[in-house]
Amino acid sequence: MPSLFSSSLLQMPPLLFSLILSLMLCGIIADESPPSPGYYPSSQVSSVAFDQAYRNLWGPQHQRLDQSGSLTIWLDSYSGSGFKSIRPYRSGYFGAAIKLQSGYTAGVITCLYLSNNQDYPGDHDEVDIEFLGTIPDKQYVLQTNVFMRGSGDKNNVIGREMRFHLWFDPTQDFHHYAILWTPTDIIFLVDDVPIRNYPRKNDATFPERAMYVYGSIWDASSWATENGKYKADYKYQPFIGRYKDFKLQGCTTQSSSSCQPPSPSPPGYNSLSPQQYNAMQWVQNNYLVYDYCRDPTRDHTLTPEC
Repeated sequence: MPSLFSSSLLQMPPLLFSLILSLMLCGIIADESPPSPGYYPSSQVSSVAFDQAYRNLWGPQHQRLDQSGSLTIWLDSYSGSGFKSIRPYRSGYFGAAIKLQSGYTAGVITCLYLSNNQDYPGDHDEVDIEFLGTIPDKQYVLQTNVFMRGSGDKNNVIGREMRFHLWFDPTQDFHHYAILWTPTDIIFLVDDVPIRNYPRKNDATFPERAMYVYGSIWDASSWATENGKYKADYKYQPFIGRYKDFKLQGCTTQSSSSCQPPSPSPPGYNSLSPQQYNAMQWVQNNYLVYDYCRDPTRDHTLTPEC
């Protein structure tokens, strides 16, 4: 890592040098960015006004849309808030720029996800981007998850979680997070960098039924932060999630059978290009903190795609 030992660092007083080096090695000061993916799916999708594509689902008094089109939702001891797309989709690109709250946010989930839980209660499909709340001296965790037919429910847990730290501080600025769902792949992206590709290996392990797009902030103290070790503490309320630059393009249940979702990759590739794959591998090599397929405590007969 030659960049760690630049001449300016080496000229610092020894104690300051040691402190900065320790912070770098702990991942508190980022010194790297992912390799360029070479292709940017978000640039292929137009932004949509929030009120043209979504509506409030719950907690209307904890949701504010400003004149610039930026949405703020918040959680306090009275309520959280959530929103839902007007239409269901059977494939597509679903993204938003999100800025998270700094400080103590343990137990609080801020998320963007696909689901049909209201159409199939107890038997629904879901694809998640979830930010797991944290405490001030620890990084946020971004959890991705895919489950089918209610298999993410508490009493029948067959989640397919992969969790990541990020190569930036998600509380300092907006960053774009997206799910790209095609008939053959579900790709999770952060600032157009693929962090996970969940391919269709068989019908039983891939969602097929139409889903709505949701976003919400809510109290998940029982599991969200280090398996429930740290709970939501309402002396730090309100907990705030900010969303803007909504991007949504896909095939609805009313679209013709010839409808195709946006492409996840440049022409000539069915899924990720080699350059995109290399960027994804860099993220997984450096920032992956949990992979359900590598968890020895899991029963992998229930996750045959592993």
